[in-house]
Amino acid sequence: MNAAPQPDGRVAIVTGGSRGIGFAIAKALLARGMRVTITGRDAESLANAANALDDAAGDRILTFAADVAELEHVRQLVQRTVDRWGGLDVLVNNAGIGGFSPIADMTPQMWNAIIGTNLTGVYYCCHTAIPHLRKRGGGWIINISSLAGKNAFTGGGAYCASKSALNAFSEVLMQEVRYDGIRVSYIMPGSVDTDFGGPGVRGGNGSTSSWKIAADDVAQVVVDLLETPARTLPSRIEMRPSQPKK
Repeated sequence: MNAAPQPDGRVAIVTGGSRGIGFAIAKALLARGMRVTITGRDAESLANAANALDDAAGDRILTFAADVAELEHVRQLVQRTVDRWGGLDVLVNNAGIGGFSPIADMTPQMWNAIIGTNLTGVYYCCHTAIPHLRKRGGGWIINISSLAGKNAFTGGGAYCASKSALNAFSEVLMQEVRYDGIRVSYIMPGSVDTDFGGPGVRGGNGSTSSWKIAADDVAQVVVDLLETPARTLPSRIEMRPSQPKK
């Protein structure tokens, strides 16, 4: 008879963890015995997520309302996590926003919001977390990107640009911190069955589409990365539906 898996014990931050892919990732990490801080901009949504995760989490879940596009919010998020759990081992940059419009019609506010969250927010989180990961002797940074970062589509000027830049950022960061024992990977899902919305990225409208990738499938890839032997780094992972809608 196989013994039950031992609790993982590592500490993780999952940004955008109150719903969708981030929620699925947080649930999977908690199921492995990790201690997890989830963030989001809406405190009520975070509280609902924590309640939903309660069975898997016990006292291993911490919520922190934060906008990752605000550096001071990120600093407080990381410090609160370290104060609560004693350190940091894993950072999952999942927080992201869409907004789809022809470039000629796109407002500066929309552009700045998308770039600020999807790209600058990742920089803020990585910049703030790296010293703590180094103190632990290494760890993981996993950035949730999108196939939109390589497959541009009309109306996705800001979104595609943010994800393309995130891919390049991840490649650079991977090379800079690998000898600190910090492994950096980025995951590029295609159509995922969440309520994210947006042409070429999500189905939208909260509808269920069985042909799409499930959020739990992305979470499984994150768990698999964390279990990869230290000698190996799967740095770029593309995910797409096995049988997309024709």
